[in-house]
Amino acid sequence: MDMNSPVGLSGLLALSRRLDSIANNVANAGTAGFRAEAASFSTIVSKTNPFATSFAFAGGSHLDSRSGEFTNTGNPLDVAVQGPAFLAIETPQGTAYTRDGRMQMLPTGDLVSLNGHPVLDAGGAPLTANPQGGPIEIARDGTVRQDGRAIGTLGLYELDLRKGYSRYENAAVIPRLPPEPVESFTGNGVVQGFVEGSNVNAILEMTRLIEVQRAFEAVSASLEQRDGSLRDTIQALGARQG
Repeated sequence: MDMNSPVGLSGLLALSRRLDSIANNVANAGTAGFRAEAASFSTIVSKTNPFATSFAFAGGSHLDSRSGEFTNTGNPLDVAVQGPAFLAIETPQGTAYTRDGRMQMLPTGDLVSLNGHPVLDAGGAPLTANPQGGPIEIARDGTVRQDGRAIGTLGLYELDLRKGYSRYENAAVIPRLPPEPVESFTGNGVVQGFVEGSNVNAILEMTRLIEVQRAFEAVSASLEQRDGSLRDTIQALGARQG
């Protein structure tokens, strides 16, 4: 059995998945709180006669854990997360977790994301302030104070993404495994008046995009050449038999 085409096809599928993730990274190089995505690859060995055959396999995706650059905005409703933790927001698809800490206060006093999703406290409930009250102060541990009185605490969560996740509005993710609330603020915390940028290295990602595109084109050309040779062989055999 000819295994060249199936092997080449497995390579194209793996490269296509990598192209998609790199393109998404480049598109979100300017998205606040965005974490770049990388794809892991492995080899599947099939026991085909007379020799074993190796197929390319695109494994699960994972997020780059490096922090993006912090920018001082001076806005008291902006927070940047230090450490690996994520903020929690309530969305139509359930609770999502994000590094984009840009908040706004509605006339009702509800604290929401820029897209209008309620920002959740440490217990998973929406945070609310007094729209007519004094300025908002946010401590490193996420405690929110207004007029010197604590009104809630920003929820900080550590995510386990080993079982996978889905994206929500680019910067946020929805993990398959339940997150763990942050209890120690030695390595985690928030900084008021700052926003974290994307951790995408645009130049590096563009270089990777070109490399993967070239690899995709090379494999595709090889398969086309292989198919052309097979067609020529079949036509030649048919002509002889005729």
